[in-house]
Amino acid sequence: MPLSRSLSVTSLSGLDDWDEEFDQENAVLFEIAWEVANKVGGIYTVIQTKARLTVEEWGERYFLIGPYFEHNVRTQVELIEPTNPALRRTIDKMNTQGCKVYFGRWLIEGGPYVVLIDVGQTAWALERWKSELWDGCGIGVPWFDRDANDAVLFGFLTAWLLGEYAAQCDEPPRLLAHFHEWLAGLGLVLCRKRRLPVATIFTTHATLLGRYLCAGNVDFYNNLNTFNVDREAGDRQIYHRYCMERAAVHCAHVFTTVSQITAVEAESLLRRKPDVVTPNGLNVRKFSAMHEFQNLHAKSKARIQEFIRGHFYGHLDFNLDKTLFLFIAGRYEFSNKGADIFLEALARLNYLLRVNHSEVTVVAFFIMPARTNNFNVETLKGQAVRKQLWDTANTVKEKFGKKLYESLLVGQLPDASQMLDREDVTMMKRAIFGAQRQSQPPVCTHNMLDDPTDPILTAIRRIGLFNHSSDRVKVIFHPEFLSSTSPLLPMDYEEFVRGCHLGVFPSYYEPWGYTPAECTVMGIPSISTNLSGFGCFMEEHIADPSAYGIYILDRRYRGVDESCNQLTSFLFSFCQQSRRQRIIQRNRTERLSDLLDWRYLGRYYISARHMALSKAFPETYSYEPQESATAQGFRYPRPASVPPSPSLSRHSSPHHSETEEEEEEEV
Repeated sequence: MPLSRSLSVTSLSGLDDWDEEFDQENAVLFEIAWEVANKVGGIYTVIQTKARLTVEEWGERYFLIGPYFEHNVRTQVELIEPTNPALRRTIDKMNTQGCKVYFGRWLIEGGPYVVLIDVGQTAWALERWKSELWDGCGIGVPWFDRDANDAVLFGFLTAWLLGEYAAQCDEPPRLLAHFHEWLAGLGLVLCRKRRLPVATIFTTHATLLGRYLCAGNVDFYNNLNTFNVDREAGDRQIYHRYCMERAAVHCAHVFTTVSQITAVEAESLLRRKPDVVTPNGLNVRKFSAMHEFQNLHAKSKARIQEFIRGHFYGHLDFNLDKTLFLFIAGRYEFSNKGADIFLEALARLNYLLRVNHSEVTVVAFFIMPARTNNFNVETLKGQAVRKQLWDTANTVKEKFGKKLYESLLVGQLPDASQMLDREDVTMMKRAIFGAQRQSQPPVCTHNMLDDPTDPILTAIRRIGLFNHSSDRVKVIFHPEFLSSTSPLLPMDYEEFVRGCHLGVFPSYYEPWGYTPAECTVMGIPSISTNLSGFGCFMEEHIADPSAYGIYILDRRYRGVDESCNQLTSFLFSFCQQSRRQRIIQRNRTERLSDLLDWRYLGRYYISARHMALSKAFPETYSYEPQESATAQGFRYPRPASVPPSPSLSRHSSPHHSETEEEEEEEV
């Protein structure tokens, strides 16, 4: 579902034009990834959101290749007959030789064609192909690594399909194959080894070894050039995976990464400097009026407030109109995603709010899927109590309204003592007594399977944020992805984000960072780091990111305690903002959406494809690189308006712009 904003890409003044378009000469583009029509992680979002723009560019000559899983196909793919004659003959021939290959249309925006391969149906060839991989490439894959075995099957089947397609073409083909991540990379290696007429691109969204090293609490970025990569991969039993990834990197005509920080990492760990940096974008759809996204924020915030009323029943001693909702979301990687430093900063923020006698209350949500067995009974009870109170209030209100109506009909002012009878008072007292409880509101909404050892719950016990009445910072751990069908918090992720005030993503390892990007498109300020691709991208493109609600935490050149203090400072300053300042800041944040639109960022993919075709088919294509093959260029200036935070008043002029005044009045 495309995220919405108020302006089109052409409205962001200063975005440079791109003259990289080239004559494709009837080339055919295949894009290969394990996450085609198969949601596993962020690569799914990349491919899904980019599909519309790629279909517009390549039309009927664009095909996605991915794995076949029946449960995904049933809900996401319409199976049809291949429209391309050569591809139809290819699929038919492979199916007659023991494969199961399906063709269809992926039911997403743009409706791209997909070729889905059932890797399980060709498991009979696994040992033979693993032997061929060892003999030809010197890469051995152990029997117990299921992901690596799937990568072998998927890689050989992809190379088989591309080779067969080239053979079935009536004219000499010009194929372009773009492979994402190591799970698909073996197909690229085989294409080069078999000398197929295919121009190849390999994109790493995060290096294998980098993810494993950071998960092990290693001082990663200060030791990038000192790691013995072979030994480190071997110690973590991923040497065979690392070899597959590195082989794909060195065999590709063009190697790309998603950010500058990942480019530095890849050059050190994979021993090749990326040719192009291809930042990840989003589909951005404009609103008809500027204030509409602010109205959506208000509606979604009201739904979150209803959840809070139930969750904190019996202890709702804080003002919801002065309550800020913060959240962190993503894979449950406690240190990599920065949940550890966020919790420590929340403890320090709680102290600052208490000693300064602040009227602001902060509710911090942790949306990270973990192992659970069901909802917490106390949490479900809270929502049931809230609903009962609501029903009781409505019942009394209807009776009160009827008596008031009857009194006015006869021309009399109502007698206040007769408006509520004894039954009404009894009903309300029972509701009040039923809403009392002695226990504290739960921190976790579910029953955790690993409660004693869970990292988030362990940290909460250490810092003592148990949702006491005296705490100005409350914590809610929701260890499950959000869903509009949930009986607890019936909101999808986009609606939930719109209702929050600030996204906090203090990641130590984040090659790109879709979560802060999605916040930006929806006009929600966020905290990122200079170790995330998104944070580095925004620092390059914006003169003063914090003025636009993009706070960049320094985790590269500061120690953990210093970074935690800086994060606490960001949070405390945000809590000091008035409602008026937050509205102005959201307007500014939302204006940056054009920088993250695929219509702007897709240019880097165009450049990579042009470069690959010129290297593989120099007699047909020529490529002259731009001055910079990185994601640099336009730099958005500091706004000439009121500072978003009192602590930053010395950096900006004392008055906000007339445009922001008008927008605020509309909300």
